[in-house]
Amino acid sequence: MWKRVEMDQVLTEDELKKVADEAVEEPVESAAGEEAKTSRKPTVVVGEDESVNRMDLVAMLEDNGYEVVGEAANGEEAVELTRKLRPDVVCMDIKMPRMDGITAAGTICDENIAPVVMLTAYSQTDLVKKATGAGAMAFVTKPYEESKLLPALEVAMGRFAEINDLLDSVEHSEGKLKQVQGELKEAQVKLREAEESLEERKLVDRAKGLLMDKADFSEQGAFRWIQKTSMDQRIPKKRLAMAIIEKYGDSKPSMSIKQE
Repeated sequence: MWKRVEMDQVLTEDELKKVADEAVEEPVESAAGEEAKTSRKPTVVVGEDESVNRMDLVAMLEDNGYEVVGEAANGEEAVELTRKLRPDVVCMDIKMPRMDGITAAGTICDENIAPVVMLTAYSQTDLVKKATGAGAMAFVTKPYEESKLLPALEVAMGRFAEINDLLDSVEHSEGKLKQVQGELKEAQVKLREAEESLEERKLVDRAKGLLMDKADFSEQGAFRWIQKTSMDQRIPKKRLAMAIIEKYGDSKPSMSIKQE
């Protein structure tokens, strides 16, 4: 017999309260962890050859919740830092030494590392077209203003994410298409083999019937003769059956074939 034990004898009130408190704390910690993940600051590499403008731009970005992870004074540095740091977005001046911003943007975009927002004191149509052709996602003219810069950054990152989602979707679709094509080709081969097997079986059955009718074979004997002759003479059963049909399939008098 089991002895009945009162609940307060199993766990005391203090122990129960401790267990209850721990159960409440766990989801709170989990939620805090999720919030920390979603609140990660977007990272930026800044490419600007004029140090004063670069400092102002960095300060504006950091004041608005961005983390500047790299600063470049020329296009080559901007490309190297972007490759190394993999930022969420790149802010880059069009006019820079060693490698201009448009060329640098083209390299970054060709490698699909990050979206690029072009910074320029010029608004000439030809420069805009060149930058667009290089893959720039947005443009901001100097002097920099938060009302222009921040929306441009958001638009650039949003477009970049959409384009990569589309590329992933296309790649996935191409993979599925290749898989389906492979399965279809395999199914076609199997179908062709099945059709050939069915045709062979029909011919063998017909040849077997002719041997039974014209050469006085039993059904089993006719089949064994076709099978053994095919193996011994290395003649495919289909061709052997066709030869039998050609010989005995008309109204010619029957010719004896010795049974084995």
